[in-house]
Amino acid sequence: MRRSNKIILSLYAVGIILIVMLIAWIFNSVKTSSLKIGSDQKIDITPEQIQSIKEIGEWEFLSISDEEMVDTIRHGLFSDDHLVRIYYGTLRLGINLKQVRTGWIVSSGDSLSVTLPKVGLLDRDFIDEARTKSFYESGSWAPKDREALLQRAYQRMLRRGLTPQNIESAKQNGTAQVRQVLQSMGFKHVNIQYED
Repeated sequence: MRRSNKIILSLYAVGIILIVMLIAWIFNSVKTSSLKIGSDQKIDITPEQIQSIKEIGEWEFLSISDEEMVDTIRHGLFSDDHLVRIYYGTLRLGINLKQVRTGWIVSSGDSLSVTLPKVGLLDRDFIDEARTKSFYESGSWAPKDREALLQRAYQRMLRRGLTPQNIESAKQNGTAQVRQVLQSMGFKHVNIQYED
């Protein structure tokens, strides 16, 4: 019995020594290993993000309200006929994101280069005919005469609204708006240019 007690005691001693060695090894492993938390500074723009930006479609950067008074005179044998009309319109300048070309947006780290379509008139039907008023009318006028006045007002509004200064102002507004959207997506540096 003594011999069996010695064997059992020896087995307990070996077990305790193994447990102590295992605990020492685990403690040493935990002590020498470390956990580091960091962030990847590279941001990739995903195809889904690009598609969601393109789906914005028409993006208005500047609107110009205009009012034009247009008149015409028809000389007659005994009297002259006059037609004076006032036209109201709002020209909206911006871009259509469905017109972007392949490679229009390129990311590199935390920077983004964007090439936007040319700034232009978003809607060519900008005269509000419901607000058109006849300011003065004498004589009888055919629909083609009224259409001619409408076309004159249209051309005047185009000349007054599509000036280089207004286009440049629309570009500046657009650059600020697009940069703000892209920076909210996590891009620190956004370079924006427009097609010629």
